[in-house]
Amino acid sequence: MTNRENIGTAALTGLAPAVWGSTYLVATELLPPDRPLLATTMRALPGGLVLLALGRRLPAGVWWWRASALGVLNIGAFNFLLFFAAYRLPGGIAAVIMSAQPMFVVILAALLLGDRIRALHALACAMGAGGVVLLVLRGAAPLDALGVLAAVGGALCMALGITLTKRWGRPEGVGLLTFTGWQLTAGGLALVPFWLSLEGLPERLTGSHVIGFAHLITLGAVLSYFVWFRGIERLPAVAVSFLALGSPVVATLLGYLVKGETLSGLQIVGMAVILGAVVLGQRPQPDRPQPDRLAPDCLPPERRQPERRQPERRQSELIRRGR
Repeated sequence: MTNRENIGTAALTGLAPAVWGSTYLVATELLPPDRPLLATTMRALPGGLVLLALGRRLPAGVWWWRASALGVLNIGAFNFLLFFAAYRLPGGIAAVIMSAQPMFVVILAALLLGDRIRALHALACAMGAGGVVLLVLRGAAPLDALGVLAAVGGALCMALGITLTKRWGRPEGVGLLTFTGWQLTAGGLALVPFWLSLEGLPERLTGSHVIGFAHLITLGAVLSYFVWFRGIERLPAVAVSFLALGSPVVATLLGYLVKGETLSGLQIVGMAVILGAVVLGQRPQPDRPQPDRLAPDCLPPERRQPERRQPERRQSELIRRGR
């Protein structure tokens, strides 16, 4: 993939976290209050069932449990923890805390994918963490402990989901929309028993609720997860993880533009630092020089090895000499 294609893929993949950054505003302004399980189930299950019907293909063999595991990590558990944190933390702070997941991906990619931990990624992680700290500085109001734990748990789920999706890939012959449908359906179905037993159906639905759910199902699930999984296939896992840092930036900007929240100079600096970390995290890893794999004509004369004679040529020479 060329550098220009990498930039285009990264830009398209980055739209998914940008859309997810609006989830915090949608959850607090358009959805029924204090119903994270309902919000998560409605975000995942309807779109997943539609994609499943269009793809007309179910998982087979090992992919039954792999699709279920990915669906829980990438969709079910991640989105539940995201909504839980959004209901208990102010503004975009939940997104800010969850943006620590690139640091988790760097570690998991080293353990599960064999990726080398590069100094460049360590620097990008430090920049992202520093930008997060600056972005979180809103005042002296205490943060809800359960909300903070939920945000950290969501970051861990996303990090493990990205790493395992990269490790397992996609079954041969299965389209990306079908693969997305498997995960959305698995994540939604895993939450249905908890939703019905702990929250139940809402007493009534307003027009705002319908708009909020429509946003979650279309932009927030089907389209965003399609481009997200596409990016995971084409980009390194660590590079994809840094794109998720766009979510807190969008959440903070929407809070400022829509809800009239204040935006300090330090927060603006924090946004700039986070964006710098995203760009730094996209830099490709330089390939190690492997001169032995180069064509002999591409090597300098002093590093060329003498040409080995093929067995056929050696045998013909012996016959010609009468041996």
